[in-house]
Amino acid sequence: MPSYTAPIKDFQFVLHDVLHLEKLTNLPGFQDASRDVVDAVLEEGGKFMSEVLAPLNQVGDREGCHWDNGVVTTPKGFKEAYARYREAGWGGLTCDPEYGGQGLPHVLGFAMAEMQSSANMAFAMYPGLTHGAYEALHRYGTEEQKRTYLPKMVSGEWTGTMNLTEPHCGTDLGLMRTKAEPQDDGSYRITGTKIFISAGEHDLAENIIHLVLAKIPGGPEGIKGVSLFVVPKFLVNPDGSLGERNGVSCGSIEHKMGIHGNSTCVLNYDNAKGWLVGQKHKGMQAMFVMMNAARLGVGIQGLAQAEVAYQNALTYANDRLQGRSITGTKNPDKPADPIIVHPDIRRMLMTIKAFTEGARALALWTGMEIDFAQSHPDEDKRQESDDLVAFLTPMIKAYMTDFGYQCTTMAQQVYGGHGYIAEWGMEQFVRDARIAMIYEGANGIQALDLVGRKLPTGIGRLARRFFHPVANFIQDNMTDPAIGKDFVMPLAKAFARLQTATATISERGLKNPDEAGAASWDYLNLFALVALGFMWARMAQVAKQKLAEGAEDKDFLESKLITARFFMDRMLPDTAAQLAKIQAGAESMMLLKAANF
Repeated sequence: MPSYTAPIKDFQFVLHDVLHLEKLTNLPGFQDASRDVVDAVLEEGGKFMSEVLAPLNQVGDREGCHWDNGVVTTPKGFKEAYARYREAGWGGLTCDPEYGGQGLPHVLGFAMAEMQSSANMAFAMYPGLTHGAYEALHRYGTEEQKRTYLPKMVSGEWTGTMNLTEPHCGTDLGLMRTKAEPQDDGSYRITGTKIFISAGEHDLAENIIHLVLAKIPGGPEGIKGVSLFVVPKFLVNPDGSLGERNGVSCGSIEHKMGIHGNSTCVLNYDNAKGWLVGQKHKGMQAMFVMMNAARLGVGIQGLAQAEVAYQNALTYANDRLQGRSITGTKNPDKPADPIIVHPDIRRMLMTIKAFTEGARALALWTGMEIDFAQSHPDEDKRQESDDLVAFLTPMIKAYMTDFGYQCTTMAQQVYGGHGYIAEWGMEQFVRDARIAMIYEGANGIQALDLVGRKLPTGIGRLARRFFHPVANFIQDNMTDPAIGKDFVMPLAKAFARLQTATATISERGLKNPDEAGAASWDYLNLFALVALGFMWARMAQVAKQKLAEGAEDKDFLESKLITARFFMDRMLPDTAAQLAKIQAGAESMMLLKAANF
């Protein structure tokens, strides 16, 4: 049976030594984030995830959710685990204290999200979707809506969902048919069908608050006519108690490749009562609050599955005896050496390790920038951070899920034939990780969003928010004898390729949009490797400094430096191939007639 141990030391290294979280306690949102508090949350959270949620991961996969005439039952143990999760207050960690939350920084919430998804991705989606719905209501809901729904959602007594997709439309939401008829009392009657609704119906909470996209008759055509509505499963009485069942029901649940422990529902709305959230015909503005939060959360899911797969593959590689080292016997007292001595096993393990630790640092940096964007006292800094997060979001969602999935398959490969057998748990990590590349905007859509929307915004303003700190770091540290040659120089070369690719796409894309579209996936991956390289160079700098100061955790810090070198030597050079593909242009991709494929 696979296991999971939260990488607390690595979280602490990034949060305290790289991001210097304790130095921010004078800023709004960080007042309570002292080192002691952060460490206590990490340690207790990690303990809960590994001891309570992880043992249910295979249970949820084997049993799945059950549908019976509209009623959905979650796997054995999920309901009890959710009650413990709610009682511990984990769902309200970063929520507004006005509604019962603890008000801790989002960056700490990102760490918690990774641990939850590593331990049990299917379970983590229930509170995860709730948090996204909370964010949308917190920003765009009326005061009455906030008072009605948020305290119960923060406490976990009620959960939340987001309802976008319909049977005939996915990404192109302008085609949706769900309609919202205005009523005399200010409410709306919602009618239509939504599919692929994660956590849409279950037995964990007494009410489910659905946020639903629908069209008000007579509104503008397409996406400009979409509005957002809050539609509770049970109507809420004026005193806060639950009233009658609303006109929303679960028609079925999907039979899926993975995440069996989460209910993926078809929801039928039959004159359900709902209330407008935000402005009429501005639903996408409010929904994007949920979607952007969800996209970052899904990116972390990719990282999380890679991490738990790595942990188990590493244990197996140290235990499994097979063959002898090609440089001579390493384990003479036994009939064979452990497979970790073999270069190809190390190639896979080192690749996963370099990805997870670099991606974790990138995710936490992004989480900190979200905190700055929401509450930094300097307006210019808020805008800069908001721009940076907007630019990073499609890359984090797409790259972390795509490469995270590759990492789960590499970890499975370490097991050989045993990796294909269910009892070892590795094939579940592969299956669970696969969905993250698809939902919340398929990864190809994320690449198009990066190149087609984010890159041109403000004549490159968003891109400059990332380019400037990287360029400044390179300039400041290029001649540093400690990190210049091994870490800054490789980053500088990759960054130059990213700049060249950006100029190429900008120039060619203006003449022929297919050029930008054809280059989008390679550009996203090139960008991601530079971003990870930036984080690895920063971590190497800190590790060098701490070693020079005589830090006690020498093995940990030296491992950081070795892993950083592996990334620079073996992964960052892929940027050269990506640039070559971008420069090759769109012609060979677009030339073949559809009938000849």
